Amino acid sequence: MPKLNINGVDHQVDAPDDMPLLWAIRDLVGLTGTKFGCGQALCGACTVHLDGQPARSCQTFVGDLKGVKVTTIEGAQGKVAETIRQVWTDMDVPQCGYCQSGQVMAAVALLAETPKPTDDDIDAALDGNLCRCATYHRIRAGIHEAARRLEA
Repeated sequence: MPKLNINGVDHQVDAPDDMPLLWAIRDLVGLTGTKFGCGQALCGACTVHLDGQPARSCQTFVGDLKGVKVTTIEGAQGKVAETIRQVWTDMDVPQCGYCQSGQVMAAVALLAETPKPTDDDIDAALDGNLCRCATYHRIRAGIHEAARRLEA
């Protein structure tokens, strides 16, 4: 049985090596914040961090994660994650919210690496994270506001 470290906790999962991480997170571990969108790594709804880097959990396989630390939206912590969450609330960034766990995880990774992102930085970091409600302008504004708050 594979062992997955998710949000700092080791989980023994009864899963084949070719099971997508998304299903292990949702169905076997019971964390439902990571969403299924397309199943083809095209929409970003399933974005998690693998050793701090954003990755699509629908196309990441359980058998490939030995020694890798997985962070889901539920486990995102620290000043950057908390600031993003607060800004998202303060600015009413999401509309329906379905894509937002993936958007937040991508934004957290961006601000952790690039504290003062340009619009081009934001566009590149969130490329492929789709929002069917088209709140891209609010997402970009939210990231800029989070960067300002983190700088203060």
